[in-house]
Amino acid sequence: MSATITQDNLYLLLPVKIGWLAKWVVEDKGISITEAINRIYHSKLYKKLSSESTKYWHLGPVDLYEELKQEL
Repeated sequence: MSATITQDNLYLLLPVKIGWLAKWVVEDKGISITEAINRIYHSKLYKKLSSESTKYWHLGPVDLYEELKQEL
């Protein structure tokens, strides 16, 4: 069975990706998990990641984090 990612179901992938990113932000920046998640959700990267048309959901955690680091 092959699943198709659409704007309507993209939200199912985001918590896993945000979890990876938040863990690394906490380790790199020495901030709380709450602050890390807040920064991610208010980032330009999250805007791209939450839009199916950008296909950012397809990127792995390392690529996503490298882009996020440029923003933070």
